[in-house]
Amino acid sequence: MVTRKDSKVDYIILGGGIAGMRAAIELARGGHVLVLTKDELYESSTEYAQGGIAAALSEDDEVTLHLHDTLLAGDGLCREEAVRVLVEEGPRQIHQLIEWGMRFDRNGTKLAFTREGAHSRSRVLHAHGDSTGSEILRALMAKAKSLPTIQLYPRAFATELLVEDGSVLGVTYLDEKTSTPRCTRAGAVLLATGGLGHVYKETTNPSVACGDGVAMAYRAAALISDMEFVQFHPTALFVQGAPRFLLSEALRGEGAQLRNILLERFMPRYHEAAELAPRDVVARAIIREMHKTRSEFVYLDMTSLDAEHVKKRFPRIYATCLNHNIDITADLVPIRPAAHYSMGGVVTDLQGATSLTQLFAAGEVAATGVHGANRLASNSLLEGLVFGARAAAAMLGKHVPKGFPSPPGGTPQAGPYAGATAIPSEPSLADSYQKASEEARAILWDKVGIIRDGKHLSEAVKRLAEIHLQDPHPPTRLDCESCNILDVARLIARCALAREESRGAHYRSDFPLKNEAKPPQHSYVSRGIPVFFD
Repeated sequence: MVTRKDSKVDYIILGGGIAGMRAAIELARGGHVLVLTKDELYESSTEYAQGGIAAALSEDDEVTLHLHDTLLAGDGLCREEAVRVLVEEGPRQIHQLIEWGMRFDRNGTKLAFTREGAHSRSRVLHAHGDSTGSEILRALMAKAKSLPTIQLYPRAFATELLVEDGSVLGVTYLDEKTSTPRCTRAGAVLLATGGLGHVYKETTNPSVACGDGVAMAYRAAALISDMEFVQFHPTALFVQGAPRFLLSEALRGEGAQLRNILLERFMPRYHEAAELAPRDVVARAIIREMHKTRSEFVYLDMTSLDAEHVKKRFPRIYATCLNHNIDITADLVPIRPAAHYSMGGVVTDLQGATSLTQLFAAGEVAATGVHGANRLASNSLLEGLVFGARAAAAMLGKHVPKGFPSPPGGTPQAGPYAGATAIPSEPSLADSYQKASEEARAILWDKVGIIRDGKHLSEAVKRLAEIHLQDPHPPTRLDCESCNILDVARLIARCALAREESRGAHYRSDFPLKNEAKPPQHSYVSRGIPVFFD
């Protein structure tokens, strides 16, 4: 990529969600911090997070209970030491947020808590009813803007990591304000690029969630883990022609019920916790009811709840559904699952360090091991907060990462985009990238979805391998996103095919049970290295 003359800063953060902004605030005392966001400043998954942020702060709660609930939801694959960090440091980070002006909902002077699926206590804090992420981001942005060493630079789409001898020295990015490729070097780089839900055709995620950080790290030969574990949120609004708007799990926490198109309540047949069962259980139950009744959706029923309470508690959801002529207090709401969250990502240690020197990761892009095979509801914002701060502290210090598994049979090698055949003729070039990403997203949804099997996974791996794209010249954001989507889709399909068991969010009908012959293992993959387990 041809760029203008290199610039240099102390730290680069890719992403302006909760993990990136919390890290920026921590790094501000160490020098010049450049925060690059691919879209406008507030456009991230954090902005759209509804339900809340979990922490053991209520009078009847304990961090040990939060630890237990997280481990149980993770279905044997959580790193207990990482979960312990999360639940023990979470309350302190929440109090720090409040000191910076975060306005959580309260009952009088006391913090208000709600309960979500697989939590044994009401420990989920929320703001403005169902706009928790937006309020957290407001507070963090206000704090960051008060610190002169932080530079926020929107509409700067990072395309590649600069790597020399296994060390990350900076990034190249497309400055969309000037349509200019640029290069900036730094003492350390933090990936806080968020999730990858947009790799699936049906998703609750904003369109910016293309798995960019995972794709860049993979091409740079970083170690990637647990990509097969994609969480599908059970309740996304199903209206033809409309985005799959998330209907928070907190609705079920408040008493909403699931009914099939015959109006039968079905969750008690699948799990003793009914609507508050773990998300993977609820999502699979919905799919089975859809198949059984030959329907494209089921219903979320809130009609028995107090209407005024619902409107006050969930104002954003109420208003959005009303825009689609659905009154959630009086109507049954058509819903179906959609891709929502990735438990896997770029492997890190407890300080956010990756397998590449001077590259760190935090938030959904990272695989800390906190979520295991299935994320506990409302732990994602907490992970971004806790591990964003920890990664920044490590970047400020002299942290030396260790303990990463060694790939068998070779050493990963950094490389460019997944190239293949020659670049198409100029008139069809842009169209080819868009078609490739649309095809990849459809393949993942159809063959690597909620219920999987070896036949369809093998077909997905083969078909994704047959899609060829070149390194975009000149680069555009949409073309680069298409390349990232294809890279990430391949990783998910390959890892899902390799894991021959059912665990957490990864369910295979041809291997419906856990592999009890050996302890639970994480999957790993790197550039040029087949999937392996450790």
